[in-house]
Amino acid sequence: MHEYSVPATVTVGEDENLVDAVYDNATAHGSGVAYRRRGAEGTWSDVTSAQFADGVTGVARGLIAAGVAPGDRVALLSRTRYEWTLLDYAILAVGGVTVPIYETSSADQIRWILSDSAAVAVVVESSRHAATVEGVREGMDALANVWEIEPDSGTGAVAALTALGEGTPAEEVHARRRAVRADDLATLIYTSGTTGRPKGCELTHRNMHTEVKTIAHVLPELLTAGGSVLLFLPLAHVFGKAIQCGATYTRTVIGHTADVTELLADLATFKPTFLLAVPRVFEKVYNGARQRAHNDGKGKIFDAAADTATAWSRAQDTGGAGVVLKAKHALFDRLVYGKLRAAVGGNVVAAVSGSAPLGERLGHFFRGVGLPILEGYGLTETSAGITVNTFDAQRVGSVGRPVPGHAIRIAEDGEIMLKGPIVFQGYWRNETATKEAIADGWFHSGDIGGLDDAGFLTITGRKKEIIITAGGKNVAPAVLEDRLRAHPLVSQCIVVGDAKPFIAALVTVDTEALPGWVERSGKPAGSTAADLVDDPDLRTEIAAAVADANLAVSKAEQIKEFRILPVDFTEAGGEITPTLKVKRTVVAQAYAADIASIYSGARQPA
Repeated sequence: MHEYSVPATVTVGEDENLVDAVYDNATAHGSGVAYRRRGAEGTWSDVTSAQFADGVTGVARGLIAAGVAPGDRVALLSRTRYEWTLLDYAILAVGGVTVPIYETSSADQIRWILSDSAAVAVVVESSRHAATVEGVREGMDALANVWEIEPDSGTGAVAALTALGEGTPAEEVHARRRAVRADDLATLIYTSGTTGRPKGCELTHRNMHTEVKTIAHVLPELLTAGGSVLLFLPLAHVFGKAIQCGATYTRTVIGHTADVTELLADLATFKPTFLLAVPRVFEKVYNGARQRAHNDGKGKIFDAAADTATAWSRAQDTGGAGVVLKAKHALFDRLVYGKLRAAVGGNVVAAVSGSAPLGERLGHFFRGVGLPILEGYGLTETSAGITVNTFDAQRVGSVGRPVPGHAIRIAEDGEIMLKGPIVFQGYWRNETATKEAIADGWFHSGDIGGLDDAGFLTITGRKKEIIITAGGKNVAPAVLEDRLRAHPLVSQCIVVGDAKPFIAALVTVDTEALPGWVERSGKPAGSTAADLVDDPDLRTEIAAAVADANLAVSKAEQIKEFRILPVDFTEAGGEITPTLKVKRTVVAQAYAADIASIYSGARQPA
């Protein structure tokens, strides 16, 4: 058993809470820009700290007038947008508990969360969401109000609540917020989960505020007054929520965008100083850039530039680049790397990645092009990141060291166990699950990994996802899957083979990359993945990706067969979570026939 801990550098007082930052900023830096809001025409307008605090107070007065009491749960069902943050702080200001719901959630998921949390109100984004809530609220006697953010006129949630609260003294809001203590419940976040029904994670103000203070301490280059971040990940996810609260605490300017199809355009105009995203976003950036270069006949240049970036990054850990490598790196910086940095606004100091392992391959590439990704590790149960790489201590391929005040232990079976003040209190109304997750003061994460002597943690995979072949070989699928997704034509993949004689994979094709490949390969224009699953040339391309992935593992762990699926995994189809993690159980059930055919001897054309 291996253990590593780091002494605490911050404390949270008994009477501190997350809302303090909103009003402290308004008092000390009222005219400073706290947020930027994107208008319909695409321009950004400033919101000062004083204006934001006034907005929070106005909505909070409305919540009190509507009967929301301290400790009441109020659900938020919306995409990432300015109003989400405003409403979140207003709920906290009256002593309420925010219950985030992904806007892509199914009716059954919405029903479960609203019912299980006993929410007294819900704020939804659109009339579509409102209709869904109305369709599932039968029997929910506690659910008294449903407010809709859109339209932004006087009937919208923010305006309606502000108007409703005009008769409620502002001092009542301030009395409520001052009464909130560190150990009061702040948010009830239901894990999106790759399996099973979501469980509500109880996170207190102390949990979240410790996370905020600690991350601000270890990453002062990113979370700092004068810096900026464009939030596009779901704020229903603890990662987005933690960055929102951290940026507010440090007076880092925040922007919001929910339309990822306009993300590059928004990055170009907002010009953030740091990014946060999940690994799949970085994979899409890399694969998209590589595919465009190949489509334009510049594939060899890009590939050479990528190899140089990776080599340069690796050299930083072994004494620095030599003269020749430095020269090549400088050349490609002018030809390739500078354009990639400009594509994300040109001001990005670094990016933060979480939610799933990034992998050494992408870590070295992005560091080499001047966009270092500081990978961290955490779960909803740990209020987001409990380990992180920093500028002073980075080991590419790891998820960093424990943040100050926290400890990691690796059990005999490789499971990662966690301890510290950001670790949650338990699962809402689920004592059995809580006892299973927390034993002897340690949270059992369900993840498998290892610690080196310097305290850097690496993630191997999920304990439940370890594949044991018929021959007794233990295989961690993440290693193979990461290498497979490196190929521009591969969108998603899952490795299978539990209790089977060999390892195999299901592969989906990237719909954005496919048209360029179709044209270069002389296939009929408009051909889809469904048209090409048996195409020998496409099979050859994917086989090359499989062969490359197999280089990372032993012979017994290698993929021996694969299936190209006719469609990609989607959140709407239920195969991936809102943070783009594949739901293995769902995929295995949906494509059971394909998996069975692999092991029955039926093969796609070689």
